[in-house]
Amino acid sequence: MSANQTRRKLCKSAGVVFMMLPIMSVGTSAHATTNAELRAKLKYQTNPKNGNSCTSCLEFTPAPADQTVGTCKVIPGDDEISAHGYCDAWNTM
Repeated sequence: MSANQTRRKLCKSAGVVFMMLPIMSVGTSAHATTNAELRAKLKYQTNPKNGNSCTSCLEFTPAPADQTVGTCKVIPGDDEISAHGYCDAWNTM
């Protein structure tokens, strides 16, 4: 194999890897966020209290892909609210 062929092969491989970087980074950049300050203020817990849970609260919106977690209108910026959780802002009105 000549030096030119080796160099071409290396350039081709590097080009393919370089083109794949944005695709690989998009797949690994998704992550969940929590709002620890508001969770503490509202005494959020991941288990129900007195039979009440986020599932029956009007502020809770379940995630489309996974109904066991979701978001809460009272705790913005948090997409890790458990459907089985509870906090002091729980309401059904």
